Amino acid sequence: MRGGGLWQLGQSITRRLAQADKKAVGRRCFASEAEQKKTVLYDFHVANGGKMVPFAGWSMPIQYKDSIMESTVNCRQNGSLFDVSHMCGLSLKGKDCVPFLEKLVIADVAALAPGTGTLTVFTNEKGGAIDDSVITKVTDDHIYIVVNAGCRDKDLAHIEAHMKSFKAKGGDVSWNIHDERSLLALQGPLAAPTSMERAAFITRTGYTGEDGFEISVPSENAVDLAKAILEKSEGKVRLTGLGARDSLRLEAGLCLYGNDMEQHTTPVEAGLNWAIGKRRKAEGGFLGAEVILKQLAEGPKVRLVGFTSTGPPPRSHSEIQDEKGTTIGEITSGGFSPCLKKNIAMGYVKSGSHKTGTKAKLLVRGKAYDGVVTKKPFVPTKYYKPS
Repeated sequence: MRGGGLWQLGQSITRRLAQADKKAVGRRCFASEAEQKKTVLYDFHVANGGKMVPFAGWSMPIQYKDSIMESTVNCRQNGSLFDVSHMCGLSLKGKDCVPFLEKLVIADVAALAPGTGTLTVFTNEKGGAIDDSVITKVTDDHIYIVVNAGCRDKDLAHIEAHMKSFKAKGGDVSWNIHDERSLLALQGPLAAPTSMERAAFITRTGYTGEDGFEISVPSENAVDLAKAILEKSEGKVRLTGLGARDSLRLEAGLCLYGNDMEQHTTPVEAGLNWAIGKRRKAEGGFLGAEVILKQLAEGPKVRLVGFTSTGPPPRSHSEIQDEKGTTIGEITSGGFSPCLKKNIAMGYVKSGSHKTGTKAKLLVRGKAYDGVVTKKPFVPTKYYKPS
């Protein structure tokens, strides 16, 4: 996709962002221009050519001088630096912080070694996903959590309500919301050699499928840290915006909350069985465990799968049909892959239609195009795995 196609890709993402302004907080929620928050890097983004758009109540860069296509490819070949300070970092502390958190998430938090972390899901009483999150066990009495910006208010209210009940029964847990800190994500092959040893809390994680780090730093140091990382890379690591971040996570087969997961979607349906700890599968003990454990035993009625397709890229809400024209599901995320140079998408289909290689029809603007269920991730991941 070149020329006008690149413009259309950027405009499509911008339109999708703008349309979400009308949706509920649980999805990508937006504020009016006057209400939009700004990260401490806002002026730095503008000075470096950032095109700012409303996202989850914040004014964030969708791209810089590079096209979204170029930024996506550069992350995989060299590296990218993202401002993700709109996301909410918080700490749980106290001798009972692990058993408290395990009532709310599907992870086996107790089994994590200090200094390690995992992706998890906050569930509701029906087994649905309130939000997905990365949690890190700093020590046995300190857990660090990052939740999505668009889910911040409901996540914090949910945690606080359960914390009050837990503490009323004698549990020892407290929390601290890190609004005084900023969060940078350094991703790609050059992330490790470019990372800076400064006063920061660093987790080896990300949302691109590449090796990388999320760096929590006091907000007053964020701009200087960003400049130092870019300078150290000699221009190879580039500032990258939301547009490429969306392409990268889709190529990696990663869910976007509000699209690929919502409050009515269970982790099993979303293909996150691996995130449910072995002990948790045996014991339960988290909200919605009865529903989730039943799905693990019997299989879910719908499943999230990947697709490749012909024609124009399918988008969220595109209908999925079998070869006979019967509706079997709906696309939740889709677009043109800058690295694979073809259409990729994810969507939910009825169980039985989920196997790799199954042929389907994807409807785009009322016209059916050939699609095939494709194994995720679409682009091989390069996560760091300690020896």
